[in-house]
Amino acid sequence: MPSKFWVTVKPQAKKSEVKKISVGEYAVSVTAPAREGKANEAVIELLADHFSVPKSSIRIVRGQTGRRKLIDIG
Repeated sequence: MPSKFWVTVKPQAKKSEVKKISVGEYAVSVTAPAREGKANEAVIELLADHFSVPKSSIRIVRGQTGRRKLIDIG
């Protein structure tokens, strides 16, 4: 599991899922809308479940308002 990696987010998807695209890059689909930080919260919850770590250890380093985000686990 990489400590920092890029995530491309698709908000308002039909189902939530995490797909590995390449080394250090993932595609994450969430059902939450991209309003009021709801999609970011859903991304953190989904990644915490996927990597089996607590939500508090996942942080969005860059891309708070964009679809492409740099995630740090640690």
